Amino acid sequence: MNDHNLVADFAPQAISVSRRAVLNREGFPADGLHNVWITLDNPKELNSYTTPMLKELILALREASNDRAAVAVILTGSGTKAFCTGGNTRQYAEEYAGHPGEYRQYMRLFNDAVTSILQCDKPVICRVNGMRVGGGQEIGMACDFSVASDLAVFSQAGPKHGSAPDGGSTDFLPLFVGMERAMVSATLCESWSAHQFYWLGGLTTIVPVLRVDGAWVANPLVVTDRVLDEFGRVVIGHAKSGPERQAAKELMAKGTVDLTLLDEAVADLTTKLLYTMPDCLTKTVESLRKHKLEHWDRNRETNRAWLSLNMMTEANAGFRAFHYGTKERREVDFILLRQRLAEGAAWSEELINEVAPWTCNAELVTS
Repeated sequence: MNDHNLVADFAPQAISVSRRAVLNREGFPADGLHNVWITLDNPKELNSYTTPMLKELILALREASNDRAAVAVILTGSGTKAFCTGGNTRQYAEEYAGHPGEYRQYMRLFNDAVTSILQCDKPVICRVNGMRVGGGQEIGMACDFSVASDLAVFSQAGPKHGSAPDGGSTDFLPLFVGMERAMVSATLCESWSAHQFYWLGGLTTIVPVLRVDGAWVANPLVVTDRVLDEFGRVVIGHAKSGPERQAAKELMAKGTVDLTLLDEAVADLTTKLLYTMPDCLTKTVESLRKHKLEHWDRNRETNRAWLSLNMMTEANAGFRAFHYGTKERREVDFILLRQRLAEGAAWSEELINEVAPWTCNAELVTS
C-alpha cells in the first residue's frame, strides 16, 4: 500500500501525537486498531496555538486521516486548565501586529487547520480538558463530537481584543445554538459554562472532573439544575453569586482535578464508533459536516483577508494591549477610542498610545 502522507517521518515538536488502544465492548483493546490522540502542547500559555503548532496540526490530522487502523481522532490540550485559548497573543503582539501580509499567511495556516478537521476521514472528537476560548472554540466546533470537563468554559474574545470571531465561530455558532445566542456569544464575549453550552446543544456530553475527599463533585461554581429565573425562563448552568459563590470557591480549593471520567467518556464514545461500518460512518460524518462546510468554504478566504488588514488598526491596538497590559487591565479604553474615531482621528501609534496608556513603554509600543 502506498504512503499518502504529506511528509515522511513526521516528528512534531509543538504538539504531541500518540496511538492509544480502542476498547471493545468487553473493555479490552481491539487488536490491530487504535485511536490517534493529538495534543496541543503549550500549557504555559494555556495551549494557545503558535505558527509551528498550526503547521504540525495540519500534518498530524492528514496523517491520522490516512491511518488505516485508526478508528477516531481525539484532539485535546495538555494539562487541566485549557483545551485551547486561541491564537498566541504573545506572537500576535510581537510578530503580527502591524504586519497584515504576515498575518495573512498565518491565517492561511489556521484556515487549513480547521479545514483539515472538517476533511479528516476519521471522526474527530474534541476532548475538552479545560477552557475553550476564541480560536480554541472555533477549532473545537469544527470537530464532530465534544466531550467536556464540566469545569470548562466556552467563549469568544474577538471584539474585546481587536478582532472578529471569523475563524469559524461566525459560521458554526448559529448551527449549534441558533442565531440569537450566537450573536450574544460572538459580540459580547460572555462565557458559557459547560452545563450551559451542553444545554444549548454545543456539546456531546459533560462529566465531572473535581474530586473532593474522594468523591466526584459537579462544578460547584454554577447552578447545575434547571431553575426558573425572575422572568419564568428555564435556565441552567449560570454562575452562582454572593455567599454561594464564595462557598463554591472554598469547596474547589479543597478538591483536585481528575480527568479519569473524561477519558472514560472519550473511550466509551470511541467504542461505540468501533461498532459501525467504517465507510458508512465516514460518509455519514461527511454528510453532516456539509452544513458546517457550506458556511466555512463560502466565507473563510474573505474573512482571512479582512482579519489580515485589521492587523493595521484595531487588532494592532487590541492584541498589544492584551499582551503588554496588566492582569487587571488588558483592554483598550473603548470609550476614548470611539470618541477619537468620531472626531476623525487616523489610526497611528499616537492613537494606540492614547487608548492603551498602560503600554507606555515606548520600545514596546513602537516596535
